[in-house]
Amino acid sequence: MTQASQTIARLSASSVDFDQALDTLLAWEGVSDREVQTRVDDILSEVRARGDDALIEFTGRFDRLSVSAMSELTLGRARLEEAYHAISDDQRDALDQAAERIRAYHEHQKPTSWQYTEADGTMLGQKVTPLDRVGVYVPGGKAAYPSSVLMNVVPAHVAGVDDIVMVVPTPDGVLNELVLAAAFVAGVTRVFTIGGAQAVAALAYGTESVPRVDKIVGPGNIYVATAKRAVFGQVGIDMIAGPSEILVISDGTTPADWLAMDLFSQAEHDEDAQAILVAWDDAHLDEVLESIERLLPTMEREAIIRASLEKRGALIRVESAAEAVTLINRIAPEHLELSVAQPDAWLDQVRHAGAIFMGTYTAEVLGDYCAGPNHVLPTSGTARFSSPLGVYDFQKRSSLIQCSAEGADRLGRVASVLARGESLTAHARAAENRLKS
Repeated sequence: MTQASQTIARLSASSVDFDQALDTLLAWEGVSDREVQTRVDDILSEVRARGDDALIEFTGRFDRLSVSAMSELTLGRARLEEAYHAISDDQRDALDQAAERIRAYHEHQKPTSWQYTEADGTMLGQKVTPLDRVGVYVPGGKAAYPSSVLMNVVPAHVAGVDDIVMVVPTPDGVLNELVLAAAFVAGVTRVFTIGGAQAVAALAYGTESVPRVDKIVGPGNIYVATAKRAVFGQVGIDMIAGPSEILVISDGTTPADWLAMDLFSQAEHDEDAQAILVAWDDAHLDEVLESIERLLPTMEREAIIRASLEKRGALIRVESAAEAVTLINRIAPEHLELSVAQPDAWLDQVRHAGAIFMGTYTAEVLGDYCAGPNHVLPTSGTARFSSPLGVYDFQKRSSLIQCSAEGADRLGRVASVLARGESLTAHARAAENRLKS
């Protein structure tokens, strides 16, 4: 069922052991182990107990950056604006365009408060309120992601969050000007150049310098992910994300070289990233494999792509488009490329996917940077119950209830019966106090 290829597995959905092989391919162990959890717990405890002093100590230990005060690890709006003007014209224009597209898309997501009044004068409704303060974690150093700054900050800004705090590690004191410029464009209030589990702890608990936030969002390494999981409940978090992944469905109308590069675009993230292509034509799969083998040596990150494809990649042969749909909903991919002639015809059947890229010309990478929808997406099958990051993640909803005298009488009689059925006498009497007779 698995045909020999030194680069990527070839699977057939009709093979008797396909289900087991697919489960093995999709399996992901998670973000932590006992040793990591213990180290993270120690860091969280230290920051909670010692505040800024612990942050300064951990920054020296992990980022090799010796400072004497948190003021040396704090950047205000003026420094972010300086970075914005220091980058190249092309970079500044790209940031501006991407930010505007992301902002415009998320403006469409904004929910509104609502209410209605019943015949007896009782008013019911919902009040939508932005969070007060949000913390955004951004990976730092040379491996920096200005696109993640935009994707995490702009929706919060659109949601109405007044105070957006960013943390970004700067190993050896290296500041990435493009990341700082993106923070300026997106509307970050201030930046602390701290990272790791200690930065998550500072945002969750607060220190003398770092304010406690209501929610922490943004990607990070295993220590960051483990810390976010640990502080959940003290603060909100966006999600615990696994490795990046793409599932491409191809009917053979897209050039094989394009498809190979789409697979590479996810595989180059890291060795655990997953790239899968599904088709129902053996000749087309042969073409894609040939493209993979020919183009891979030309890639700057060849070693990472190759390791990803060998470890977690696959070309899967199905019998029909219908069988491909079944696979989509089973895998529930982070990124789904419908590289088919009529992608609209597939939409009603696709129930589980983080983001859906429709048609030959819609490369997933456009969603990573500038199309508009958010690139923070559910991974590892969690698209079955999770959604992309959006404006709604930075707002909360309060229920509104206002009873008229008539409404209190009508509802009170119902509540009294139910409360006494639960043996909650005070509940019943509180309702009965407002009955007309």
